[in-house]
Amino acid sequence: MNILIENAETLEYLTDNGRWTKKPADGTSFPATHAAFTAAKNEPIGKFNIVRYFSDTGQFINMDHGSGKGTN
Repeated sequence: MNILIENAETLEYLTDNGRWTKKPADGTSFPATHAAFTAAKNEPIGKFNIVRYFSDTGQFINMDHGSGKGTN
């Protein structure tokens, strides 16, 4: 199970190097939803989702949502 930051507009996942990917398996996994939410609030994105991703089944569960710093 992975806790990921999902860009709600592009449906991409934040990676370790600060880039975005369509592949959830390549996204940065956070230890808790609070840690992911705090990190997402500092990203230059608009709306985001915090999701749990189960790689063995490909299932997603939405855990939280919010807005980042926005894009300028």
